[in-house]
Amino acid sequence: MTTLSKAVSGEQVATASPVRQWFFLRKPILPGFGLSFGLSLFYLSIVVLLPLSALLIYVSDMTWTQYWRAISHPRVVQSYKVTASAAFYSTIAATFIGFLIAWVTTRYNFWGRRMMDALVDIPFALPTSVAGLTLAALFVPGGWLGQYFAAMGIKISYAYPGILVAMTFTSLPFVVRIVQPVIEELGTEYEEVAQTLGARRWQIFLKVILPPLIPAIVTGASQAFIRSLGEFGAVIMIAGNAPFKTEVTSLMIFVRLQEFNYPAAAAIASVVLMASLLLLFVLQVLQGRLLGWQRQRS
Repeated sequence: MTTLSKAVSGEQVATASPVRQWFFLRKPILPGFGLSFGLSLFYLSIVVLLPLSALLIYVSDMTWTQYWRAISHPRVVQSYKVTASAAFYSTIAATFIGFLIAWVTTRYNFWGRRMMDALVDIPFALPTSVAGLTLAALFVPGGWLGQYFAAMGIKISYAYPGILVAMTFTSLPFVVRIVQPVIEELGTEYEEVAQTLGARRWQIFLKVILPPLIPAIVTGASQAFIRSLGEFGAVIMIAGNAPFKTEVTSLMIFVRLQEFNYPAAAAIASVVLMASLLLLFVLQVLQGRLLGWQRQRS
């Protein structure tokens, strides 16, 4: 092939129509892309876009004054504070406990390790209302665990700490399942090298182990926080649902539905939706920057 023909062919590729560069118009490497792509869009439209559209329709029927009145009611505002604070504290607990579980089940081989790893997924398989009822029975003053806290003057069931317990229980698997694969890929080579160079244990953890795990920890913690914001079944069974004290936002949506005030329920739900979408967007940006920072260090 002559130099002239190569230049001409290269020019043709460079000046090809941008439409032919669209991914859904390219010839796929594996067959079945058209069908799988269509089914994916259909699923997302039915399960995600359609409910969101119904929510926006309910909200669009309200004036700005009605919308603001629905989302700024003192009882609703207090539920925002309770939900956000409980989600924050439970996320800290879930991140710490989840990291320890992921580390132990990945780095150590002991009897019952597989059983311990399987128990992490119980919140995924167990109905949240059943989980909340079980936790409430355990932590009441006369329960198996609650009696010890009651002796110290700490009330968990039907109080604010019960919300933390329920949210931590339901959000823990997100941290474990996101951090676990990263720990498995990390290996022990760098730790052994750092140890031979005279590094102490805390130095190995902070400078060798922790930096590669930061993106996964941030992602797991963010997912746990977003999950806690929308928790309903487990929380209402253990929180006591006292107005202005232990009412969460998801319960306020349910209360408005019981009052047949569907626009107000949709308005409150839209606030939770916007908060979740904003957090997901921030998570994507933060995760991209952390990965870029890791590549620069490496």
